Amino acid sequence: MKLSKFINLYGCTIGDNVKIGAFVEIQKNAFVGNNCKISSHTFICEGVTIEDDVFIGHSVTFINDAYPRATTDGKLQTEADWNVEKTLVKKGASIGSGTTILVKSFHWRKRDSGCRQCCHQRRCANTVVAGNPARFLRDLRVPSASPR
Repeated sequence: MKLSKFINLYGCTIGDNVKIGAFVEIQKNAFVGNNCKISSHTFICEGVTIEDDVFIGHSVTFINDAYPRATTDGKLQTEADWNVEKTLVKKGASIGSGTTILVKSFHWRKRDSGCRQCCHQRRCANTVVAGNPARFLRDLRVPSASPR
């Protein structure tokens, strides 16, 4: 494992051969698999599972509460007032810089997300999506013309 300075890891599980950039926070009950790269300024909250061989770009944010509130009946909420909503990032996925992943078991597999997108629903494997909301750009199984 290669750790940069100024990271906050607590109660999480980190696999082998993982590189974690500066200013990353990974909360309790989050899991990062083997051979992953987590770029700087990323937030991985409780309930996120990242499988092996995943790339997470700079400033990626995961969210585990679809309806966040500070209070319940006028009292400050505690963990007892809240249910973690889980997110699963499948093996080989790439998530581009600036992406926000909303809750509801978001499944990725061998796919890329573009920069600055907001994702909130299941997408097909082997695809590229970008934008806000995320839109399908291309299927990775179909050969594309190489840039010149």
